[in-house]
Amino acid sequence: TRPGADPGSIGDRNPCGEAGPQPCARKTALPPPAFDQRMGFSAGCSRCCGFPAGGGEWSKKMDFLLSVIGFAVDLGNVWRFPYICYQNGGGAFLIPYTLMAVFGGVPLFYMELALGQFHRTGAIPIWKRICPIFKGIGFAICIIGLYVSFYYNTIIAWALYYFYSSFSGTLPWASCDNPWNTPACTNYFGRSNVTWTNFSRSPAEEFYMRKVLEIQKSGGLYDVGGVRWQLLLCLFLIFTIVYFSLWKGVKTSGKVVWVTATLPYVVLLVLLVRGATLPGAWRGVIFYLRPDWGKLLSTVWVDAAAQIFFSLGPGFGVLLALASYNHFHNNCYRDALITSTVNCLTSFLSGFVIFTVLGYMAEMRDVEVEDVARDKGPSLLFITYPEAIANMVGSTFFAIIFFLMMIMLGLDSTFGGLEAVITAVMDEYPQVLAGRRELFVLGLITVCFLGSLSTLTYGGAYVVKLLEEFGAGCSILAVVLLETIAVSWFYGIQRFSHDVKAMLGFTPGMFWKVCWVAVSPALLAFIVISSLLDQPPLMLFDYQYPEWSISVGYLIEASSFICIPFYMVYKLVWTPGSLKQRLAICIWPEKKPRDPRADTVCMSPVL
Repeated sequence: TRPGADPGSIGDRNPCGEAGPQPCARKTALPPPAFDQRMGFSAGCSRCCGFPAGGGEWSKKMDFLLSVIGFAVDLGNVWRFPYICYQNGGGAFLIPYTLMAVFGGVPLFYMELALGQFHRTGAIPIWKRICPIFKGIGFAICIIGLYVSFYYNTIIAWALYYFYSSFSGTLPWASCDNPWNTPACTNYFGRSNVTWTNFSRSPAEEFYMRKVLEIQKSGGLYDVGGVRWQLLLCLFLIFTIVYFSLWKGVKTSGKVVWVTATLPYVVLLVLLVRGATLPGAWRGVIFYLRPDWGKLLSTVWVDAAAQIFFSLGPGFGVLLALASYNHFHNNCYRDALITSTVNCLTSFLSGFVIFTVLGYMAEMRDVEVEDVARDKGPSLLFITYPEAIANMVGSTFFAIIFFLMMIMLGLDSTFGGLEAVITAVMDEYPQVLAGRRELFVLGLITVCFLGSLSTLTYGGAYVVKLLEEFGAGCSILAVVLLETIAVSWFYGIQRFSHDVKAMLGFTPGMFWKVCWVAVSPALLAFIVISSLLDQPPLMLFDYQYPEWSISVGYLIEASSFICIPFYMVYKLVWTPGSLKQRLAICIWPEKKPRDPRADTVCMSPVL
């Protein structure tokens, strides 16, 4: 029997309440009861010698690493980073980008992994153990996760439509001889004496707008039109894949990411080699990396900070959720450095993949690379790159692998985003949802599917743009800012450092503490204020969004963040005592996690 233990209480029964062998002492972490309940087995059952077979811990370390990399490396790495880079001085942009990553992004990435691994619970109930008055942050994270799922999976559905359309001898966006083309369609590849004007439209652009989206049937947000049944079917298939990847927890999703997280890198390398061999590729690379030092005096710092925070993804609750399934003594510090480095290098590599092709297109059009690279966002992936692919040798093959890569990149991020919501809600309401993960995931997927219907209409692209701008814009940055303040200032940097030492055996260095307490919050506050002060007009395909739609966007943005002050008021009102006593109670952790250094039990036969 463990020294000091009551032989009558522990020696004859194991922690599951069953007659069994004597326990032995071992220094390992015990997951909280919510961890057991969200995984579908009785509370405390995982306390017997680790976790039961088929339980809720990562089967392999690589399952976790690939899941985190898969979440962090998404479609934004392929479309947003290259565009932001060349818009902000090319190679000069790498200076503020690296500084923002070192002093802002990576420290918060490390903080979230450590919080999730130590407390082993989701984004809502974790605040009981940190600072209860900030629990509204968890609810805000879940709402933001839903908004993202409403539009992000539609972009994956577009990629699936392209993927299906690629299985043809001649790609449908390779010529202007299709029913959906207009007189403005201009195909300049392989032809001489073709003049490209501002009114010209490439076959790829018309395929995307008039065939995939059929946006010509919409009059804007006033009249989005009916639902495109082809996209509806694509989205249904996407959510079906998501459901069967998530319904059993990390035991299933941890296996799926071995394909979805690794295949994109194979495809990126293939496309990089192909792009480097195209005529004019060097023009794109020079344009991508040519430094414009004058840009360092402009808003490049805001763009660099926003890019690194959105790319690494702290604040979405995903890192908390994924890390909560780790072994307690897993080296999350090393994981944070590895995964964040891979993420940044992937963004840099994607720039070469994109700009070698843009240089090729500029060579074919006989224009400057800047004129070709004016597209950003999804247009870069659904118009510019497919147009180049259509005129390569082996176009069908490259189209198939390119859109397969996009689907894989998108699915990884969807897995992470929805797992954050699932873990948070199931940990918060274990009495209701214990043993019902499959049903809860089905319900959540259904809500996400129904919430996405407006993005599948003829004017669905306008809705996607609106949700992309306001669903997870300033609100998620403000959430990350408050999360950092709550952990560093209220929970206390010394207490948090003690937690990290309990897991890893060493205390975070002074660099990390300074970043958590001062530098990262200052950067986030700077970004939020700059974003609020600089609100350019919202446009898509020459369509100017009406004023009322901007107001709707602000309401969407506020609807998630408002959970934080609402919960603060609710907590203060319902906590008994004087105002001073209430404040003291509300900022002090309600549940002190079990000391991980305390002896815990594991089954060992009595000899």
